[in-house]
Amino acid sequence: MIRTNLFFKVEVEHDRDEQPDRLGREICRQIMKFYGVREAELTHFTKAED
Repeated sequence: MIRTNLFFKVEVEHDRDEQPDRLGREICRQIMKFYGVREAELTHFTKAED
């Protein structure tokens, strides 16, 4: 088998009291659970201006 790195950009809307890093960790957890990936990580996040 070969290993491939996939990079995604995900844009989410959330309430002000929700922490973006927490949302990122949950997305990583779900990806690992459902797709059986070896590793998933949130490297950084930015806040979009309206």
